[in-house]
Amino acid sequence: MTNPAPMVEIWRGDFLESIHMGHAVICDASGDIIQAWGNPDQVILPRSSSKMIQALPLIESGAAKAASLTTDQLALSCASHNSAAIHTDRVSAWLAALGLTDNDLRCGAHDPKDTDAHHALIRAGEKPCQMHNNCSGKHSGFLTLNKHLGGGSEYNEADHPVQLAVREAFEDVTGQTSPGFAIDGCSAPNFATTMHGFARAMAFFATASEDGASVRTRAAATLVQAMTTFPELVAGEGRACTELMRAMNGRVALKTGAEAVYIAIIPELKLGVAVKIADGTFRASECAIAAILVKLGVLDPNHPATLKRMNAPIKNCNDITTGYIRPTKALL
Repeated sequence: MTNPAPMVEIWRGDFLESIHMGHAVICDASGDIIQAWGNPDQVILPRSSSKMIQALPLIESGAAKAASLTTDQLALSCASHNSAAIHTDRVSAWLAALGLTDNDLRCGAHDPKDTDAHHALIRAGEKPCQMHNNCSGKHSGFLTLNKHLGGGSEYNEADHPVQLAVREAFEDVTGQTSPGFAIDGCSAPNFATTMHGFARAMAFFATASEDGASVRTRAAATLVQAMTTFPELVAGEGRACTELMRAMNGRVALKTGAEAVYIAIIPELKLGVAVKIADGTFRASECAIAAILVKLGVLDPNHPATLKRMNAPIKNCNDITTGYIRPTKALL
């Protein structure tokens, strides 16, 4: 099958109102496909779902050890955070420890997703800085690696040693030569791969061990442990990544990406999952990843975090349930 498959349905009363199409792949420890929907050879940009891959050189180069990075900082290096104080305070301290400032970041600034942080800026009459960017943790990792490598200030450029190291790691764990890259929202290169390649990479992380034979394997295991230990740093309160990881008690690492990409790393099953909704809608990617996790037996279908995304009621302004968002029968 080469076309996207029906994955998520929107029902209004007894009427099927909308359908979200997409692709999904589950890979085993060997990187082989055990189940797929849509086109496993579909080329995608993984966006922020690839952050744990982008963080591999930070650890395997020795930069993280040289900078005495802590587990929470490694979680932030994989994060698309809400810019709450628990995120920006850590980024600020991280940059200070490197002898750097907000001006050394190359991710750009945007308004915090966290309501308290947003209101705090308004009360102070201040504008958001680059530390408020949801990718500032990843970029702090890039700066840490760059300091270790002695590279130039424009660490976000595709031919910079930092990004060359990222590309090498990306192509290794996906098992594919990337057909190219596009510039992500945070101004770093985002390398393309197929759905199969991306799920294979997640399976690599799922099988990684901190006493593994290779430096890369040990680095991958360390990042998975950081993400599952600090789910609130990977995203934030109210976010699917954080709430679903908490619902599974640290057994699974999750990461969303722009344009409705989602991944799951499941160490106990040694499985990697990649999801991409064709129309880029988050409500669909969250429903789809929840449904696959329920299908695999690692997520309780009746947990509040699950019910918030899978078979979730759609309500109108009078709090009347008008319909539901549901995974398709084919997905289940």
